[in-house]
Amino acid sequence: MASILQGVRVLDLTHVLAGPFAGYQLAVMGAEVIKIESPHEPDQARYQGSDHQLNDAGMGTAFLAQASNKKALSLDLKKEKGRDILRKLVLTADVLIENYRPGALASLGLGYDDMAVLNPKLVYCSISAFGSTGPKRELTAYDGVIQAYSGMMAMTGEPKTNPVKCGAPVVDYATGTTAAMAILAALLQRSQTDGKGQFVDVAMSDVAMILCSSHLTGFLWNGAHPEQKGNRYPFATLGCYQAADGSLMISASNLRQQRRLWEVLGCEHMVKRNNRERLKGYAEEAELLTRIISTQPIAHWERLLNSARVPVSRVQRMEDMLTDEHTQQRELLHRFPLTPGQLSGLTVPVAAFRLSSARAEVHTPPQSVGAQNRDLLSELGYGPSEMDALEAEGVTS
Repeated sequence: MASILQGVRVLDLTHVLAGPFAGYQLAVMGAEVIKIESPHEPDQARYQGSDHQLNDAGMGTAFLAQASNKKALSLDLKKEKGRDILRKLVLTADVLIENYRPGALASLGLGYDDMAVLNPKLVYCSISAFGSTGPKRELTAYDGVIQAYSGMMAMTGEPKTNPVKCGAPVVDYATGTTAAMAILAALLQRSQTDGKGQFVDVAMSDVAMILCSSHLTGFLWNGAHPEQKGNRYPFATLGCYQAADGSLMISASNLRQQRRLWEVLGCEHMVKRNNRERLKGYAEEAELLTRIISTQPIAHWERLLNSARVPVSRVQRMEDMLTDEHTQQRELLHRFPLTPGQLSGLTVPVAAFRLSSARAEVHTPPQSVGAQNRDLLSELGYGPSEMDALEAEGVTS
């Protein structure tokens, strides 16, 4: 199948999770993505993950999850020679992604205005905690801070308990996904108009608000502030109940589903005609469901409710989800061959979508810092002695 972004060159100057994930999504769609990081302070995600030996080697799993298909170039942008190399690369690029503090690259002469003069077709994406405008624009933050700032933590957890962050860094990955989508939109517009690029501003704080869209709209409408509800929903037929051997999430959301739920449980008298009745009957319904679900094991309820087309799932650990035959058939994961080397058998997620006439895929494993320095610098016209001098001066590694 055709590579969606074949011929598109992306300079990825990002670090940690959100920015690198944006670059990764472009890379699995076929773009040539060059990861550019300092030879002295590489991406901090290289030193984070579940394997301490990999962390020590600068190949932590937090980094590996979104580094496949990328070339690696080490470049000290604090040195003029490093900035000159970046400018030469910009002349060859379609996209630049960065997630430094707003204004940081502009102070080095590497901001959008500077790069657009060199390459008017460039799509320049800036990812930051609070965006490139506003009084908080220069503040630094990570996923947890944004969850706290946005109100997400305050609405998560059991009532009257301490706020709880989501177990996964959802804001980071949603930000990366948003940035990739915005970049694709800018590339599409470039192809349809005069061929000029543009500046793309992505704020983690904005993304967090989008993730809370329904709660936000409700509050802005009538001041109904989202509070901690644990695993409960407004309707009792949506919620987490304890079966005889574990936890079960039931989501009989609409009126048809709640009818099917009560009918398959033999409780036709509990069927409600409208959502207002469901709200009023919450306590009675919850008490009855709690009692009924506790009488049988999870497997029984999954078989019964799925057969009645009532959405349901056991609450399971990641290891159980990964062994499920459905997960295995969806081909979301890519496993590298079992060949000699530190990353033998590495398995990484690819992309959460499929296209019928194209393919998102992984073909090369994550690279060490500056692994493609010589190839990329040679392409720009640097000779062996010049590359040796750049290494000696600490411009590259």
